[in-house]
Amino acid sequence: MNKPYIVDHSYEGIRIDKWIRNNLGNVPQGLIEKSLRAGKIKLNKKKTKSSTKLKVKDIINVYNLKFEEKIIQKNIKFKPSDEVIKENEDLIIDDNENFIVVNKEAGIAVQGGTKSKKNLIDIFSKSKIFENSKPYSVHRLDKDTSGVFIIAKNRNTAKLFTSLFRLRKIHKTYLAICHGEIINKSGEWNDSLKKYDGDKLITEKARTIYKVLDYNSNSSLLEMKPITGRKHQLRKQLSLIGNPIYGDKKYNFNKFSKGTNKNLMLHSYQIKFMINDKKYTYTALLPDHFKKLMKSKRLSFLSY
Repeated sequence: MNKPYIVDHSYEGIRIDKWIRNNLGNVPQGLIEKSLRAGKIKLNKKKTKSSTKLKVKDIINVYNLKFEEKIIQKNIKFKPSDEVIKENEDLIIDDNENFIVVNKEAGIAVQGGTKSKKNLIDIFSKSKIFENSKPYSVHRLDKDTSGVFIIAKNRNTAKLFTSLFRLRKIHKTYLAICHGEIINKSGEWNDSLKKYDGDKLITEKARTIYKVLDYNSNSSLLEMKPITGRKHQLRKQLSLIGNPIYGDKKYNFNKFSKGTNKNLMLHSYQIKFMINDKKYTYTALLPDHFKKLMKSKRLSFLSY
């Protein structure tokens, strides 16, 4: 069975493998490559590569393929205590009919995985807030990063947020404390970040607008607004300019290894978006470990 899809303006210039993941399901890169090589997915009725960038009105043909939906409800593996549930409920910034907003603590994963069992989705699955619904994770936030995180209460809202993130209609602001003084006090980082998908090396464009809020000879406090949403984007970009984030054990340099902070000093401070012409802005207060390091490094931030 051939099911054709017509590419709209929102996907112009986007790689076909990204289109597949966003529209056909959370498909592994290896399976995408195999399907394209076999001709089970074609572009304008021709075989193509995963790196091919789409144009408006391109036709993507899918032949006899069924992928799982993008949003998958996880089986509950972590069983939180009443105390853990209450602790996380106390971190809720907003609770409305369709979603909640949480000031996530550092050290807790968003979803369960091979390395993390304790996670927000399993915790809120047992909360009375979701007694008549299910929690859906709609975006990423690293385990070691604190701050604003959204959990949808139903599938339609989850799909809406997924679409808003894809279209870059959701604007996030992060705060970080990094090693050393950043020379250029404001501007934009445009980098080509490398990652591996199995044995395949992939290069992704990453763009971030930043501004240094305070600094001295050994530390900088900065505000960052990512335009793209690559994995570990901010951590990688600060490492590339020689100013890794305090507490970052993955992208740190040897000269900064001594006295590394236990916590990653990266905080998702604010998120803004619009739904049905209504503006939403949520701000997450800085965690104690972040404020403590600011004080010890003599850095100030007027809004915290």
